[in-house]
Amino acid sequence: MRALVVVNPAATTTSAKMRDVLVGALASELKLEVAETGHRGHARELGARAAADGVDVVVSVGGDGTVNEVVNGLLSDGPRPGLPALAVVPGGSTNVFSRALGRSRDPVEATAEIIASLRAGRTRPVSLGTITATGTSTAAVTGVAPGAAEAVAEADADRHDGGWTTPRWFVFAAGFGFDAEVIARVEARRAQGRRSTGALYVREATNAFLFGRERRRPAMTLQVPGEPAVPDLFLCLVSNVSPWTYLGARPVNPTPQASFDTGLDVFALGRTSTSRMLRALRQTLSPEPDLRGKGLHRWHDLPSLSLTATRPQGWQVDGEHLGTATGVRIQDVPDALRVVA
Repeated sequence: MRALVVVNPAATTTSAKMRDVLVGALASELKLEVAETGHRGHARELGARAAADGVDVVVSVGGDGTVNEVVNGLLSDGPRPGLPALAVVPGGSTNVFSRALGRSRDPVEATAEIIASLRAGRTRPVSLGTITATGTSTAAVTGVAPGAAEAVAEADADRHDGGWTTPRWFVFAAGFGFDAEVIARVEARRAQGRRSTGALYVREATNAFLFGRERRRPAMTLQVPGEPAVPDLFLCLVSNVSPWTYLGARPVNPTPQASFDTGLDVFALGRTSTSRMLRALRQTLSPEPDLRGKGLHRWHDLPSLSLTATRPQGWQVDGEHLGTATGVRIQDVPDALRVVA
């Protein structure tokens, strides 16, 4: 089998020596080309090239950001027969997509699992999501980690359909509002040299909640097809898998029914107090989440949804902040991509 291995040399949890071991193991089974990413968007370029060249499988070695870029490259012309299958070796700090596929958290063990699956021919289709935005701005990403402003500039430059950005694929989650603001804060700290850790996310989320204005003056309205609009929201999470993310080894699960085999799941919050927010957080961290409460909204297996805002809100895909927008449209795409299972 012909394979392209896309390696992010800046991946958080894999050293250069370990990456050499992983590539050597894959080379024992595959006819390999190895490409290291050198700039923002490079993994997307490599994914698009792999789709055009007709390789059999693309192996992403890196975190969720690398996976997202590879997928956006593979699907740059949309889902179609004959696209390469995707395999993922976890190399980031969270690796939500890899863990959702059932891969080991250890990169060496995950590589062995991928080799075994390739030998057995085990692949499966997965659903993914797309998001497009309007009223986008780079203003909110000033000082954020290198590359964030460029991402928004790319979206601004590539518009269609009356000011809406070209759809961006996401593999496990998208968000509008509070969660994107937290990601922006974390990226700003990373640009100052801080490591991305669960504790950093918790600290920035706490500061954004206590001192931010969004929960006191919710700006967002959610529209689900066939249902009345839901106004006065400050947070909206859209999930393609469960759990939504992790704090270290602990799952954060606001959408416990989300699955690659169904449509999109949504968790949204309206104006809320500190005590209610803490109760909701405890529920999402429970081994068996039972999410309910005033101002809390959930949907399962949605084909699409849209959000509008009376003032610009942050938006994010797969944990990457993309600036601000005044509206987003989100769609489920069943069987969008074949993955090594």
